[in-house]
Amino acid sequence: MSVVIVGGNERMAGIYETVCKKYGYKAKVFTKEKGGLKKKLGCPDLLVLFTSTVSHKMVISASQEAKRNKVPIAHVHTSSVSALNTVLSEFSGAR
Repeated sequence: MSVVIVGGNERMAGIYETVCKKYGYKAKVFTKEKGGLKKKLGCPDLLVLFTSTVSHKMVISASQEAKRNKVPIAHVHTSSVSALNTVLSEFSGAR
């Protein structure tokens, strides 16, 4: 089970991965666009978009790729750990 997180704070990337591990997910965190995001996303079980800390171009790119692969998308305005906990607990409960 895997989660891709797009956006958020660079310093919190390790914490995001730890939170995902707590729920049994392996996480990839992309805080900045470093070219070729489409190739790096893969086909995760969930895509989390922290919309307040990411460019509009990156949101569109990640959303298009997720829709193409039929991956559920969670749009979250804040990039806090509690917001990530909420998303992951709701997603885990829905499965």
